[in-house]
Amino acid sequence: MMFVRYRLLAQLVKMWKDDEILEKIDRLPIEMHPRKQKPQGRCCIYKERAVTKYKTMAMLGFDMSDEHDENATLASYAQRMLDRENIDPEKSILSVMDEACSSCVKINYEVSNLCRGCAARPCYNNCPKDAISYDKDGKAFIDHDKCISCGKCHQACPYHAIVYMPVPCEEACPVKAISKDEYGVEHIDPEKCIYCGKCLNACPFGAIFDNCAVFDVLKRIREGKKVVAMVAPAVLAQFGKPIEQVFGALKAVGFDDVIEVAYGAEETTRRESAELVEKIEEGAPFMTTSCCPAYVNLARKHIPDLMKYVSSTGSPMHYTAEYAKEKHPEGITVFIAPCASKKAEGREDANVDFVWTFRELDAVINGMEIDVDTCEPFTPSETASKDSYGYAKTLGVFTAVKNKIGDPSLQGTVIADLNKKNIALLRGYAKTGKCPTRMIEVMSCPGGCISGPCACTEGNEAIRQFDAEMKKK
Repeated sequence: MMFVRYRLLAQLVKMWKDDEILEKIDRLPIEMHPRKQKPQGRCCIYKERAVTKYKTMAMLGFDMSDEHDENATLASYAQRMLDRENIDPEKSILSVMDEACSSCVKINYEVSNLCRGCAARPCYNNCPKDAISYDKDGKAFIDHDKCISCGKCHQACPYHAIVYMPVPCEEACPVKAISKDEYGVEHIDPEKCIYCGKCLNACPFGAIFDNCAVFDVLKRIREGKKVVAMVAPAVLAQFGKPIEQVFGALKAVGFDDVIEVAYGAEETTRRESAELVEKIEEGAPFMTTSCCPAYVNLARKHIPDLMKYVSSTGSPMHYTAEYAKEKHPEGITVFIAPCASKKAEGREDANVDFVWTFRELDAVINGMEIDVDTCEPFTPSETASKDSYGYAKTLGVFTAVKNKIGDPSLQGTVIADLNKKNIALLRGYAKTGKCPTRMIEVMSCPGGCISGPCACTEGNEAIRQFDAEMKKK
């Protein structure tokens, strides 16, 4: 579903490039779902067209709160996008486009046709709420008004006939920020959400969107304003091309300058290593990193006792943006990242004007029909150490700090996935004030930023690309 979303964005960008967005945008849902095409996952093509309309609105930077007339055309939204100065700063970073939400039924456990009606009835005997009964054929069924979703019947069934049926987005959210309204549509609670983005890829219908500012940046480029791209180190794992070619593609998009965020990581390393030494000398039991905004939001919203252990050092994005504004005082800064949580952090940083994800950049490159292989290579003037590029991968921040301090005996604890188990571990560290080591590196994503929810490449391929580029440093 993420592929479909960014194919849609690429088509919109092509319309933008050809100055045809107002003329052609209303035909887009029809062209994507012609009358003779069989519906894929929806009841009919008309439903699919409606869903595509709302997804197109999201690509233009709108959400459901912007719909005041359900009969409004996409062209009218495109015109509103062209007319606006900025996206509303109060708009949600992550939101559900409710027409696209399939309202997954919240029944955690159900008896399948594998039930053999066995005489021992282990499911019945292990249910603490008498929620299991049997029909006339001896097959089990669950009374969902009584069921408390404890899963004991699921564990006891010798035939694996009782299946677990999660609601994917709710299951993926580690902080229970997603829940249904009275109509069964999912909503994200901004008071709880940490913007980790796990729900983005979990929804099999692609109903969850991160706030999109692609056209707000493209407008400023077209207006002739100086726009500066600040690219996260995880870019080394994204496009499968020499990094100089990727930066050349950014110049072809229209960015005036490209600055690697690894340059800002140099300052983060310097400050964070000094802060760690200072805290150790003061007797602090441990310190955690602060460069992952999803983790910082987790501490703020859900584990406030942990905040005193979180480093006060700014992220590489923060110091890069600070430098970019000094280098280009009139410039508009665009941070290009692997995750949605950086959009939340960017909103809080006065020096960051916009944030794109790698997937959005990829869609822009495709929509503008830029051939990365033929782009003139570009090498940023700023330099950074190999350790600073390592911030993109698990152990990278700790390694950079350890090398800066120069203490080979320094040990660190690594938490590389903000799942429920690791969050419970962090709660324990906050409650007891005890940790096996003096430093904890925390990343929201397994493997680090190279595996971010808005990355173009995932898993072993991301690691392979990253390691290949790191060998050149």
